Amino acid sequence: MTKQQSLLKQFNTAYAKDAEVVAYAPGRVNLIGDHTDYNDGFVLPAAVNFGTHVLAAKREDDVINVTAIDIDNQRVSFNLSQIAFDDKNTWSNYVRGTIIELVKFIQSSQPNTTIAGVDLLISGNVPQGAGLSSSAAFEIALLKALSDLFDIPLPGIDAAKLGQKAENNFVGCQCGIMDQLISALGKKSHAMLLDCRDLSYQFAKIPENMALMIVNSNVKRELVSSEYNTRRAQCEAVAKHFNRSALRDVSLAELNEEKHNLAEELYKRAHHVISESERTLEALTALNTNNMARLSYLMAQSHRSLKDDFEVTTPELDYLVEILSRVVKEEGGVRMTGGGFGGCVVAILPKAIQTQAEQVVQEYYVKKTGIEPSIFICTAEHGAFSL
Repeated sequence: MTKQQSLLKQFNTAYAKDAEVVAYAPGRVNLIGDHTDYNDGFVLPAAVNFGTHVLAAKREDDVINVTAIDIDNQRVSFNLSQIAFDDKNTWSNYVRGTIIELVKFIQSSQPNTTIAGVDLLISGNVPQGAGLSSSAAFEIALLKALSDLFDIPLPGIDAAKLGQKAENNFVGCQCGIMDQLISALGKKSHAMLLDCRDLSYQFAKIPENMALMIVNSNVKRELVSSEYNTRRAQCEAVAKHFNRSALRDVSLAELNEEKHNLAEELYKRAHHVISESERTLEALTALNTNNMARLSYLMAQSHRSLKDDFEVTTPELDYLVEILSRVVKEEGGVRMTGGGFGGCVVAILPKAIQTQAEQVVQEYYVKKTGIEPSIFICTAEHGAFSL
């Protein structure tokens, strides 16, 4: 029995009727470009082969039923006209917030369109805490299911904006738009260079002989939100110093000229962001020309900058990068990925040395840290709205 057949059967068991729509959206990994998104910079993510399914069927009333297969078949119900934050089943707030934003979108752009009650079943295999963005996959899969079910024209960029608004306005997470946009518009076997200012994008082919490896350090993240907010405020302070709207508009030359007028910590934070955006643009060219030596250098510099200038790595992340880099050398790239303070390392490496790289991580990382890592081998896949 396939995954989809199994979910269709579970939907029928849960609601005593058949699903009318099956939607799917992928998670993502960011190859390079961290802490650039909220500075209007560039990122280079890929949609990956871990994601979320949402099955849906219409109801004749205004009730929304949601069954979460992966959370012990928990079910929540609420009325379309009375959507309130749920302090107990917090996972359901992603559904609530997304539906609120979809209704607003319909009212403003398609006043003759309406949605009614719906039965939903949700299941995902995005590893929690692995930096593969399970929440964005959840939101985009839900939007795909509802837009298909109610025949709502919903371009992928608009879906990404709605998912981001759901997190910002209802869930309470001040995320950028990268996760939602790559989940909506990813392209098989490609990474996406996204301009976080105007949301324009282009694709870079991932060579067929290369694999994507994500290693979760399994270091428990601490102080993430407070440190994240601090970093964001520091970046905004430097942009304000230059009287610019974002660090995107400050060059490295300008930053270096003003170095003596900036606190050392502020200079370092800005130096990371500005140089990281430049590296990300270069990485697009390196991928497109299959220049793995250059990509290797750029990813190494990115990690070093995140360690020394932005100060968001951990000893465990640094060690994972060190031991993987010994295997990958100039044949691919290795760096931490995501917000930092724990989390994951991403490597792009030849499939021929994939097993060797896994063995090195499993053997040396545990000896050094006493922590068991989690390793995920990924492929770049289509986004939910990209077909």
